[in-house]
Amino acid sequence: MAKKASPPEPEVPFEEALERLEALVEALEEGDLELEASLEKFEEGVKLVRSCSERLKSAELRVKQLEARSGSGDGGDGVRESDLALEDGS
Repeated sequence: MAKKASPPEPEVPFEEALERLEALVEALEEGDLELEASLEKFEEGVKLVRSCSERLKSAELRVKQLEARSGSGDGGDGVRESDLALEDGS
């Protein structure tokens, strides 16, 4: 029987992901975990690192785009209000 794909995990805020990653590193460094528990925490940590890295790359791109647009018909302050809108359209 084929294994069902699990639904995607909800995105946690960047700061929460970073805090969780720090807690995982601490737990792994203590060395008190069984092998299987250590592997599970390591796997979770790898996922968090990838997620945080992608978010940082995205933020860096947004900053570069804002910098590139500054001074181009924006009312003089270098930033248009539409440039500050979040990716989700808010």
